[in-house]
Amino acid sequence: MLNWRKSSFTNPETCVEVARTPDGNFLVRNSNAPDAGTAEFTNAEWDAFIRGVKNGEFDPEQP
Repeated sequence: MLNWRKSSFTNPETCVEVARTPDGNFLVRNSNAPDAGTAEFTNAEWDAFIRGVKNGEFDPEQP
């Protein structure tokens, strides 16, 4: 069984959950539609994404 974690920034319209798979990958899903599918990322992909978020690379205000 996966341990889904919900972002503390979610609201009823935007619910995002993340779970780690037994083999170390990460799954992301919309908790309002959990059966609609997931996006899967390797540990390296997830690490690159998190580093980019923390660095502001995905901020829409950035050029």
